[in-house]
Amino acid sequence: MQLRYGFRLYPNGPQRAALARAFGCARVVFNDALHARETARAAGLPLVTSGELSKRLTAVKKTPERAWLTEVSSVILQQSLRDLDTGYRYFFDSLKGKRPKMGPPRFKSRKDTRQAIRFTANAGWKITLGGKLRLPKVGDVTVKWSRTLPSVPSTLTVIKDSAGRYFASFVVETGPQEVLPTTTPEIGIDLGLGHFAVLSNGTKIDSPRFLRRAEKQLKKAQRSLSRKEKGSANRDKARFRLARAHARVADARREFHHQLSTQLIRENQAIAVEDLAVKGLARTRLAKSVHDAGWSQFVAMLEYKARRYGRTFVRIGRFERTSQVCSACGVKDGPKPLHIRQWTCGACGAVLDRDINAAVNVAQAAGLAVTACGAQVRPERVPAQRDEPGTHPKPRPTTARQTGIALH
Repeated sequence: MQLRYGFRLYPNGPQRAALARAFGCARVVFNDALHARETARAAGLPLVTSGELSKRLTAVKKTPERAWLTEVSSVILQQSLRDLDTGYRYFFDSLKGKRPKMGPPRFKSRKDTRQAIRFTANAGWKITLGGKLRLPKVGDVTVKWSRTLPSVPSTLTVIKDSAGRYFASFVVETGPQEVLPTTTPEIGIDLGLGHFAVLSNGTKIDSPRFLRRAEKQLKKAQRSLSRKEKGSANRDKARFRLARAHARVADARREFHHQLSTQLIRENQAIAVEDLAVKGLARTRLAKSVHDAGWSQFVAMLEYKARRYGRTFVRIGRFERTSQVCSACGVKDGPKPLHIRQWTCGACGAVLDRDINAAVNVAQAAGLAVTACGAQVRPERVPAQRDEPGTHPKPRPTTARQTGIALH
């Protein structure tokens, strides 16, 4: 399978200027090709092919108006045309129902906070003996190597994010040599907000709430940005400060997801999760907490790491009644309000923890070899989880108009 390895770059002043030229040239080539195709479509002409766009690029580089395109590597310009083809292909596939719905390619702006260029293997880039990254027509850029690459990369993408940081993203091919030894445990995971994850073996992992913890600092940075005059240098500085603050939150969340997903993959042979309707939940009053948790990113990490290390990953349907069924006897006890965190089964009398019971049901729905004993809790009272700030102090009655999306 193919994986991406990202490393931080530290270009000097001239190298940053060269990268800015490369970003600008790739953007211009992309916009010119998109304009040519949109003009042909408006005139009722056939779609301009990729070969024709490549010929036009070669010809326009010889004109005085576009002679500055020769100052950057020709590979990144050709890859910009490939990016346009990919955008159109994804758009047409979405119309046919092969991909999620998405719009056609749009023009890129020089004010976009994220810029990227891509080099293929024949672009002439390489890693020097001194550990630097040699980019054509840019120079030897300092790299902070955090780990070694498992194989020779096939492509390299240089990225500048909204916080002004530079990264090198390598695409490498990994083989079956990374498969982990077989182990016994099989678990189900119930994702939530009170606890980030609850395992079917009874383990509860607290939610770090990175966004909530940094909210005061982000609010201060946002207020400072709003007070700066538009177009001024101070406004650019304030925007970078705000972007860096958001980047720190995103990096901390990503690191937490990586560490937890790697630990679960190494310790368990099979993992089952529920397919949550994240987009629907993000439109409710819990939107900020849902985005702060980052469930989609975490589940995606579990899925690709399971494939990489030879583990079993199962995603059950979102309409499984994991919080309505007793994991001990299998009797459906009906839906329950979110403030009920512990309940007693009316059929078998088992005292069940809501989250652990849901995790066990997730594992059982996936066909994993788990028992319902993990759903048993101590007989003493357990305090309910803290409610979402700003919500009603008392639970509202369930109506037929509610969506039925359950949080465990």
